[in-house]
Amino acid sequence: MVVLRAGMCPGLEEDLIRDLRAADVKTVEDLVSSDIEELAQKCSASYKALFAIRRVLLAQHTAFPVSGADLYEELLSSTAILSTGNPSLDKLLDSGLYTGEITELSGGPGSGKSQVCFGVAVHISHRLKQSVIYIDTTGGLSASRLLQMLQTETSNTEAQMEALQRIHVFRSFDVFSLLDCLHGLSGGGLQQASVGGGGSVKAVIVDSVSAVISPLLGGKQNEGLSLMIQVAGVLKTMAKDFNIAALVTNHVTRSSSGEVQPGLGASWGHIPRTRVLLERLEEAGAVSHSSLRSATLIKSSRRPCLIKEQFDLQWWSRSKEGTSGKRKRDETDS
Repeated sequence: MVVLRAGMCPGLEEDLIRDLRAADVKTVEDLVSSDIEELAQKCSASYKALFAIRRVLLAQHTAFPVSGADLYEELLSSTAILSTGNPSLDKLLDSGLYTGEITELSGGPGSGKSQVCFGVAVHISHRLKQSVIYIDTTGGLSASRLLQMLQTETSNTEAQMEALQRIHVFRSFDVFSLLDCLHGLSGGGLQQASVGGGGSVKAVIVDSVSAVISPLLGGKQNEGLSLMIQVAGVLKTMAKDFNIAALVTNHVTRSSSGEVQPGLGASWGHIPRTRVLLERLEEAGAVSHSSLRSATLIKSSRRPCLIKEQFDLQWWSRSKEGTSGKRKRDETDS
């Protein structure tokens, strides 16, 4: 509820605020739901003045309906689609990551979540010439791996360094520092990164969101759920208000029937607009671990769920002769 303050609208002065509080009218909701004629008798203001104040407050604080056509026009004018750099993943995601939305990658250890995040960051910074915010909550971000990926994109050292400068790294190892980081970015950090990085910020990557939230969930720790919702709220608001794509990673658990599913429970499940499950694909007779992965679309508002695509984690480190997001069967993993 919004507390009444002097200057909120014309005519709402300190003297009137004092009289309204004496009449037990302290919030906007109290005022707009009061009998104006009765309230005028208790306060120093006239019926006409109170009616005008009520009308202005209703206009300021009431949600007005928006037509579907208006929403569609807003979508067309504000939404951008960022390629992940991998054709197979782009196909699964209906062309790539959508700005204004949260996309989640979930998977077990070694499923390739961080490698995909590295590849997305490199592609956006080098190919699209846009800045990326990368929030590392596990200490797993490797600058040498980013550079290795960039070296396969270009042999120009200056271009490699420019791309690295467009990737802004923050390290947050608990949920409170993560919230501080997100609030700081919303409060001006995104604009500073855009100015300093030579391109507007188009993506925020949190790898991983579950690492700092899951230890606080379960049992009687009600605070954990509240903090999780706060993180979700800031991420969704940031994505919408600044027209950026948010990419987060999550761990997996098993359901009562034994099926693999994303972690953080049902409350978190409503937050991402799109959810992708990553799993290893082992080849028969392979001596070393395969870099092939399976990506399953488990939540989407644009495509049918349970669609699968195979892709290769080495795609972002491919030679220039590579033409597909899938690895050839006779290649040897490095």
